[in-house]
Formats: sequence, structure tokens, C-alpha cells
Amino acid sequence: MTSDYRWYWAAGLAALLALIYFLQPILAPFLIGMLLAYLGDPLVDRLEARGLSRTLGVVVVFAVVTGILIAALLILIPLLGHQIATLRSNVPAMIDWFHSVALPWVEARLGVQVSDFRLDSVRESLADNLGKTGGVLATVIAQATRSTMALVTWTANLVMIPVVGFYLLRDWDVIVARCREMLPRRQEPLIVKLLGECDEVLGAFIRGQLLVMTCLGVIYWLGLWLVGLDLALLIGMLAGLASIVPYLGFFVGICAALIAAVFQFGDLFHLVAVVAVFSVGQMIEGMVLTPLLVGDRIGLHPVAVIFAILAGGQLFGFVGILLALPIAAVVMVLLRHAYRHYRASAAYGEPLAENYEVDTVRVELDEEEQR
Repeated sequence: MTSDYRWYWAAGLAALLALIYFLQPILAPFLIGMLLAYLGDPLVDRLEARGLSRTLGVVVVFAVVTGILIAALLILIPLLGHQIATLRSNVPAMIDWFHSVALPWVEARLGVQVSDFRLDSVRESLADNLGKTGGVLATVIAQATRSTMALVTWTANLVMIPVVGFYLLRDWDVIVARCREMLPRRQEPLIVKLLGECDEVLGAFIRGQLLVMTCLGVIYWLGLWLVGLDLALLIGMLAGLASIVPYLGFFVGICAALIAAVFQFGDLFHLVAVVAVFSVGQMIEGMVLTPLLVGDRIGLHPVAVIFAILAGGQLFGFVGILLALPIAAVVMVLLRHAYRHYRASAAYGEPLAENYEVDTVRVELDEEEQR
């Protein structure tokens, strides 16, 4: 009977993967709406505990989040457009400086012949691509409005995200309770325990790490702005986004900021100031942000995060990227459970419970001998 149930679970998993593969063009709005509902559920629960109805709490959360997003877009889009234009205009001069100053310095100090590098084509390619980057929004709108059907699909997907998120968030507790009722009665405690561990990992990573990324991006932006760097917002956002992997944002941001500072200022003081900005940001992350917002509950190794995102994007595109971290968290919890089961089994050699009992007896005997 047990093997039959295993075949059912395997068939269900195969069917789910097949559905994801064939329906991935329409899954993105539902997955984003589900992510919004998952992220907003704790806030709505707190409002509900203070006396608000579930629907009113959802309306309040959606109104606040929508207002913040609109304000952020109105502020960031013009600033980013200006900084991308600045970067585009400075790229040819930066490559010329690298070719005429940096490479000869490397040749003189290290005795390595690097003057054969052909940077003219690189400069033209970067300038062309950055020139296209300035019109990303216009390009997206042009592609989306190329045909009536594409426009309808694009608009429907955009409208469906808040609609799906609203209804899922309003009925989140009911959906969770119904799903729990469908679990096999004998396996319900174990499944609920494993799902609780998955929720703890996902909650710590997604909610906590997103807040850490946002805070780090703002810290790096403001610090580099105080230094006087022209590309402060662009580098700060890049470092914040890269912080989804621990320490990656620090290395990416400080390298980009140092290169920009060398080209813009060319003195030691501003280089030291850039290093100080990222050092302060790293200290704030380690001593305040991560302990306060994330804690030690993530359990996802940085390499596992990178592999999950890349593998999800390779297999299922954008939908795979959205599913990568939840699936990685579930797999990690299942592997942890399987490891505990293996350590407690006879296949390991000596069951973990027996080892624990033997150690306990030895401690008691040692205490009696000391007496």
C-alpha cells in the first residue's frame, strides 16, 4: 500500500512539472500574485488581530504598498534615466582612459604585454548597447503594442497581478486550512512540520532578505551620493540587487564604485571614501540588518541560491526564476529531514537515538564517579 502511495506522489509531481512547463506563458501573474499574498499575510494578520476585518486589512496593505511603489517609481525612474545617460556618455572616455593609462601602468609594473588588446570594438559595442538601454521603457511598450492581441495580453497580465494577489491574500488562511484538511491523516503531523520549516526558511529569506537588499541599496546610494559619485543611484541599486547572495553585493558594488571614482575623481581621498561607504554598509548589514530582519534561519547556502536561480531560469524561464527559491527551500528542508532520518537509522551504523542514550549514561556514570 505504501508503494502505491509513493507512485501516486510521483505521478502527481510529474503532472505538476508538466503543467508548469506547458502553462509557463500564463503562470507569471499568478505566481507574482501568490508571492504578494505570501509576503503580505503577516501584515494582514497583525491588522486583523487589532480588530480590522480581513478584507479591510487587505485593502489597507494594498493601498500602502501601491502608494510606496508609485512614489518610488516616480522618484527613481527619472534619476535612473539621467544616470544611464551619464554612463552612456562616459563609456568611450572610460575605455580610452583604460587603454591609455591603466594598461600602460600594468605593463610597466608587471612586465606583462597587454597592449595588444583591441578595445575599439568593445567601446563601440558598449556604447551601442547602453544607448539602447536608455530607451528600455519605450522598447518594451513598442513590443507590447505591436499588435492588438499582444497589447491585450500585456495589459491583462499587468491587471491580473493585483487582482490575484488581493483575492489570495484575503482568503489565505482559508486556503491553508483547506489544504491541511486534504492531507493524509497519518502523515499530517510530519507534513505540517516540514511545511512549517519551509515557511520559516522562505519567510526569513524572502521577507528578510528583500528588506536587507532594499536597505543596503539605500545605504550605498546615500553614501556614494555624499561622496559625490555621479553614478551613486545606479551602483547602489546594482549592489542592493546583488545582495540576494551574501557578500556578492559588496564585491560587485565596491568594484563598480572604485572604477567610477577613479575615472571621475582620480585621487586617493575619494577611493578611501568609497571603501569607507561599503565598509560601513557591510558592518550595518552584519550587526543590525541581518540579525534583525533575517536571523540565522535561512539555511540556504549562497552557492545553492545562485544555482537555484540559474537552473530555474534555464529550465522554465522567468517562471522558473520565480519558483527557484521556494523549490530550493523545500528541497533543503526535505534533505535535512532525510539526513536526520538516515542518522537515526541502522544504515548509518548506530542509530542516533542510541548514541544519545549511550552518551547520557556515560555522563551519569562520570558524575557518580566524581561524587
